Amino acid sequence: MTREEKSQVIETLTAQLSDNENIYLADISGLNAGTTTNLRRACFKAGVQLAVVKNTLLKKAMESSDKDFGSLPEVLKGNTSIMFSETGNAPAKVIKEFRKKSDKPLLKGAYIQESIYVGDEQLDSLAELKSKEELIGEVIGLLQSPAKNVISALKSGSTTIAGLVKTLSEREG
Repeated sequence: MTREEKSQVIETLTAQLSDNENIYLADISGLNAGTTTNLRRACFKAGVQLAVVKNTLLKKAMESSDKDFGSLPEVLKGNTSIMFSETGNAPAKVIKEFRKKSDKPLLKGAYIQESIYVGDEQLDSLAELKSKEELIGEVIGLLQSPAKNVISALKSGSTTIAGLVKTLSEREG
C-alpha cells in the first residue's frame, strides 16, 4: 500500500469515526470465509457496518479524530474489525447472538456516545444498553403516568364534588 493510499484510508476512517457515535472493535480472526460471510449478513440485517482495518491506520485515524478514545487504541493488537451502528447496543447483540454458534467474534472495546468500554467481559452490559428511542419511550411513559392519575382523579372527583354541592344546597333549602 502506497503512502497516498494509506493517507486516504486514514482520512476515510477519521471521517467514519467522526460521523458515528457507536463504534465497536472486535476480533474475528480464525473465522473461515463462510462464517465471516454469515457475520457480515447478520451485521447488515441489524444495521451494523462491519469492516476489517489495519491497526496502525485505525490508531492514526483515532489520533486525528476530534473524539477522545481513551484507552481504546491500546486494544489494537492482532486482527481488528470495526463495527459502526446507529443503535448503541446493536453490534453487541449481533456479537452475542453470533457467539451462540461460534467462539468469535471477541469484543476488544467499544466507544458508545462518549463512553469507553474495554474487554470482552463488557459484552453483556453493552447488549443490555437501551437505545435512545427506548429511553425516550420510557421517560414519556413515566411522565404520562402521573398526569393520567391526576386526570382520572379529577374526573371521578367531579361527580363526588357535584354530589356534595347538591346535597349541601338541598340541606340549606
